[in-house]
Amino acid sequence: MDKKSFNLVTEPWIQVLDKDGNPKEVSLLEVFENAASYQRLAGDMASQDLVILRLLVAILTTVYSRIDANGKNYEWLTLDEKMHLKEAEEEDYEYDDLVNTWQFLYKNGQFSKSVLQYLKENSSKFDFLGDDPFYQVNKEVYDQEVPANKKVNIKNPKGTVDVKQINRTISESNNSLSIFSPKTRQTKNEINLAQLVRWILTYQSFTGVTDKTKLINKPVSSGWLYGLNPVFAQGENLFQTLMLNLVFSEEYKEEKPFWEFENAFEYIEFLKDEPFARDLSISTLYTLWSRMLHIEWINEKPIIFTAGLPKLDSAEAFIEPMTTWRKNKKTGEVYPATKHLTDLTKAMWRNFGQYVRTTDPDELEDMHEPEIIKWLRKVQNNEYLPTDTSLTLRTTTLISDGKSSSQLPAFEVNDCFKIKANVLFDKNKKDYWPEDIENMIDLTQQVGKDFWIFTNNISKLRGLNGTDFADNSTIKFYESLNLPFLTWLASLRNDQERANKTIEWKEILKKISITKAEEVLKNASPRDIIGQESSKEEGSGINNIFTIFNWYKLNVFRHIK
Repeated sequence: MDKKSFNLVTEPWIQVLDKDGNPKEVSLLEVFENAASYQRLAGDMASQDLVILRLLVAILTTVYSRIDANGKNYEWLTLDEKMHLKEAEEEDYEYDDLVNTWQFLYKNGQFSKSVLQYLKENSSKFDFLGDDPFYQVNKEVYDQEVPANKKVNIKNPKGTVDVKQINRTISESNNSLSIFSPKTRQTKNEINLAQLVRWILTYQSFTGVTDKTKLINKPVSSGWLYGLNPVFAQGENLFQTLMLNLVFSEEYKEEKPFWEFENAFEYIEFLKDEPFARDLSISTLYTLWSRMLHIEWINEKPIIFTAGLPKLDSAEAFIEPMTTWRKNKKTGEVYPATKHLTDLTKAMWRNFGQYVRTTDPDELEDMHEPEIIKWLRKVQNNEYLPTDTSLTLRTTTLISDGKSSSQLPAFEVNDCFKIKANVLFDKNKKDYWPEDIENMIDLTQQVGKDFWIFTNNISKLRGLNGTDFADNSTIKFYESLNLPFLTWLASLRNDQERANKTIEWKEILKKISITKAEEVLKNASPRDIIGQESSKEEGSGINNIFTIFNWYKLNVFRHIK
């Protein structure tokens, strides 16, 4: 390839939306200098934006865990000329110093020059085409780590992955055609450098397990983000989004993103030792590799060699801020939650209790709050956020096909809800907003069960097998509730009478639940109207669509008191 350098510090490659909503490609220096001037990241897909967000936050976490807002390193540590950690007195670690740095930056509305200085000092590590290419290894390291028959061979390449496979809008291998590809067959492997960088980073975080080459004879990682149910905060502009997700650990951790290892070989050996994720730092997790990649350029087209890296143990990995958690009932260990294909139709608000503590901690033994939520509660309690701040919590991820032999992306989930910070982190113990919200969600889902029973009884009346009619009807029922509930949730304030707002939602729920059932009635067939004799269990009389509807209304009114 003619161009021997593509330095991410100075070359434009990150896609953002400017203030006017126009897409723009910017460099790392530009994104940190002008973050407040951009609305948000706007890459090729939402899950790619999450990967880039985590990279940017990893840089911020590394810098501001060492240097305060005035450009001075904290007293308990010493740095070298590249702003890397030389020595730290862990016992003197002052967590509050980092929190104060966060508060100063947020209030100031921009990042300090230290971030730009760090990038400039370490720019050689961010060259995508350099001797030590970013998020890749050179040929020497690759050949040293893989079996002899899998070494780099341009004439007979083995263990490679095509551009069309790492491009997650296509995700097509040579054996599995992507029917609804956004590109034609002839252009699926065409890509420019900025796009390739973004997809390489995304591939490292969302990787299947079809690789033919692996470094050790153990299960390979499917990408760290694949194993999470992500949750993160979105601000009014990119600066706020980066700041709201800039979390510091209460206990001292040496921040060490992959580019601060001595070389790629040292980093690969570190990963081969299969460290526990709970022992890593935030920046290490945010920039974690799942594959050892090497790119050869032939006629300005990339040949991507790939080898699987071992999977980390994620038990009790509470250092990861951006995930919800689940408890293994057998072992008692807590793991990051993971989204599956069965979760596709369930909106984020229906899982409200997974994101925030809704009642007394002693009553929620199986609930571990996401660390990002704990952090946001802390800055809210410290009054570092304005009292009327509205938080947008988002979830974005790729869901695999569920096949253990492939784990290829099948769907992308992108959802959110908006809520006032002082409602989410209500300090009232008697009338605790999150508990009232969760009660309304429980009530809504009870009515959802009533609706499923109603439509399932109609399905039986029609002589249909299975529960497809009830399942699909209930999906549409919840879809009709999504916008009203999100609007109601965003309208909540901490100075309101709780009872009035819960009554408001009950009235909305009652109206929608009856309206959706009446829509089913409008499509009644003569058979539905005539009905049939009730079974012995149901009692005597005729059972038709109207009697089923009346029972449904009775249940709805009984539950919505």
